[in-house]
Amino acid sequence: MNNLTDTLTDSPADSLTDSPAMAPTRHVVIEPSILYFGTPVVLLTTENDDGSFNLAPISSAWALGQVVVLGLGADGQTAHNLTAGPGPRRELVISLPAPDQWPAVERLAPLTGRDPVPASKPPACRFEPDKFAASGFSPAPSHLVGPPRVAECALQLEAYADRVRLDVSGGFLIVEAAVRRVHASPDIVVPGTDHVDPAAWSPLIYNFRHYFGLGPERGHTYRSETAAMTAEPTTPAPR
Repeated sequence: MNNLTDTLTDSPADSLTDSPAMAPTRHVVIEPSILYFGTPVVLLTTENDDGSFNLAPISSAWALGQVVVLGLGADGQTAHNLTAGPGPRRELVISLPAPDQWPAVERLAPLTGRDPVPASKPPACRFEPDKFAASGFSPAPSHLVGPPRVAECALQLEAYADRVRLDVSGGFLIVEAAVRRVHASPDIVVPGTDHVDPAAWSPLIYNFRHYFGLGPERGHTYRSETAAMTAEPTTPAPR
């Protein structure tokens, strides 16, 4: 397929004529190698076979209520730990770094806890048993699970991987982790509440393999419970 010449509308012109409600577009059909269209980076801490702990950056994570769904490579150490069977090996911590912590996250990116390094890993990937030391992050004890939290992250979730399975391609693992406890820096919490202040908290975003933070707020959903709490006072208009 020649993407440079494939600049016609997504729908045939005849169908657009027959269906006036459908607006024409100028989209180009592409075949990107990855689809990381703006997802938060999370750091997963899991327990290794010898009782030490693995720390890994993950670029596919989303929350549904009190469950966080994670996508990770099936050959990595995190996948090995979470598929070791029910029990303590299913415990994990999900720590969310801030945008300015991207250099430490990137120091983790070419490292793996698997030895030997799986063939599916990129050529520059190397084995590293102590990822906390290699990244510069510090472990902090958890309350309800064995793996430690990442002390420098303002938001940390202790969780248990209730469901772990391969995706349809067989190359990735899908993990459904039930959150058991949430730790938040006081700086990102609305005082006197259990709400994270969205004006004070910004996750590190992985956007087509580039690191970003959030821009200024554009608005909020009607379901927001913090809109009135975090809104800046307005100055009355002069009369």
